[in-house]
Amino acid sequence: MNTPGTAAATRAEYCVIACAEAWRGDGEVLASPMGAVPSVGARLARLTFAPELLLTDGEATIVGPDGEVEGWLPYRKHLTLVTGGRRHVMMGASQIDRFGNQNISCIGDWEQPARQLLGVRGAPVNTLNNPVSYWIPRHSPRVFVERVDMVCGVGYDRAQAAGPSATRFHRIPQVVSDLGVFDFATPDRSMRLASVHPGVTVEMVQEATGFQLTVPADVPYTRDPTPAELALIREVIDPSGTRNREVRA
Repeated sequence: MNTPGTAAATRAEYCVIACAEAWRGDGEVLASPMGAVPSVGARLARLTFAPELLLTDGEATIVGPDGEVEGWLPYRKHLTLVTGGRRHVMMGASQIDRFGNQNISCIGDWEQPARQLLGVRGAPVNTLNNPVSYWIPRHSPRVFVERVDMVCGVGYDRAQAAGPSATRFHRIPQVVSDLGVFDFATPDRSMRLASVHPGVTVEMVQEATGFQLTVPADVPYTRDPTPAELALIREVIDPSGTRNREVRA
């Protein structure tokens, strides 16, 4: 494992950096972050290495990193972006499995669940029509499970089984948790440990995961934020520290 850098960053700020990296190289696409840390990450990406990224207020306008209105996004235009693969969503997950199938609907059997959650919502459309990454602030075996109780967001195995109509725009660039970053860069498109945040070990990640991860021989640390990025996070984007309420480490 590589030696971590010396940037005086918190775990939450490493998570922000990891979320921002999800949009690197996307070009002019609509970023749809869900959660405080992904939202800070998307704004950081826009202000630094992804100036073409489009940000939305979640309703009907395109906004800048400071929230100033930059354009109008009527619903029909939003749907065009969704169905054409020109949006990159970062969603949450109550459960996620080794192939990236996501559950936000219920825990337990669908006919009589032990717990009712948000419901399927737009997860199937998102995952089949545009790139979807995931942000999970509490990494545990209850979230990273062998098999999700209900498929909401479609994973690589199910998309492949459905054929070209499902795989055309399907892509899960990465999963970010409070322990590390994960991708699906494996022959069978199962989850791989791409990096761990400083202070976290591979063993800690595997113990908190309910299935066997693919683990490279040398797992790097999540990259350090630059001093300029830390200044943007702390002084411009999130001076009130909302990121620290999602990540407590």
